[in-house]
Amino acid sequence: MDFYQSLGGLILGSRLRRVSEYFIAEVNKVYEYHGIEFEAGWFPLFFLLSTREELSIKAISATLSVSHSASSQLVSQLRKKDLVALSRSSEDGRKQLVRLSEKGTQVLAQVRPLWDAVRDAMQEILEGDRATAALLPAITALENKFAAQPLFERLISHTKLTPTPHE
Repeated sequence: MDFYQSLGGLILGSRLRRVSEYFIAEVNKVYEYHGIEFEAGWFPLFFLLSTREELSIKAISATLSVSHSASSQLVSQLRKKDLVALSRSSEDGRKQLVRLSEKGTQVLAQVRPLWDAVRDAMQEILEGDRATAALLPAITALENKFAAQPLFERLISHTKLTPTPHE
């Protein structure tokens, strides 16, 4: 049995990260193979912007369930690559709206067929047997459990140590 497998739920985060890093690295190899300057980590925001004309960073954060800071950093990264453009909201000048730039739209046309290939390949893998077919529903169930009661609360309820006061 693999070291990671032998530790069960104790090492869940590390196993999920390992699988995620493998997946991202493999997808990035495909982009590189096709000569497309794109990173798998950009996918959620890029896909979201492909479905909407423009969005505020707050809306991006809420839709992707990430912090405002993480959304801002990703937008800044894509802006430096000239893949997104920013504009001020006509309704609220403090609000910046994000949209795909002309170059971003061109890159979108290049990556869409690869996204279809990823979807098809993952469908093959996930339908390969009962265990892999249960993966996405199991992840959804886990996310729902975390939403219902944060892991921190569960861990604290199982901890027998006295909390250390914070200054």
